[in-house]
Amino acid sequence: EVQLVESGGGLVQAGGSLRLSCVASGFVYDDHAVGWFRQAPGKEREGISCIRDRDGSTAYADSVKGRFTISSDSSKNTVYLQMNNLKPEDTGVYFCATDDGDGICQEPFDVGMDYWGKGTLVNVSS
Repeated sequence: EVQLVESGGGLVQAGGSLRLSCVASGFVYDDHAVGWFRQAPGKEREGISCIRDRDGSTAYADSVKGRFTISSDSSKNTVYLQMNNLKPEDTGVYFCATDDGDGICQEPFDVGMDYWGKGTLVNVSS
C-alpha cells in the first residue's frame, strides 16, 4: 500500500513563496507519476502539475506556469512543489497523488491516480 503525506502549507501574503512536500511510503511503483492538485473553496479539484519518474519530465496547468515548479528527490521519496509569486486565487487545499505505474501525466493529471494524500491548506492573503 502506498501512503502520501503532504506538508508545507500555511499562511502567506500575495507575492510570497511556499514550498510543499509530498512524502511517499510503502510500495512505490516503477515508472510512476506524481501529481499536485488543489481545491479552492466552492470549486472543483484542479490538477496543477505532474512529474514522471521514468524521464523526469514535468507538466503544468496554465494557471501556474512560470510560478510553480515541481521536483523530486528519490533518495527521500519526496516530491516538492515550489510556489512563487503566490496570488489569492492560489488559496485552497493542496493534494498530491500517485499512480500504480502508469506514468501518464496528462492534463488534468488525475487520470490513473490511485493514491491520494489528505491535503495541506494554503491560504494566500492580499
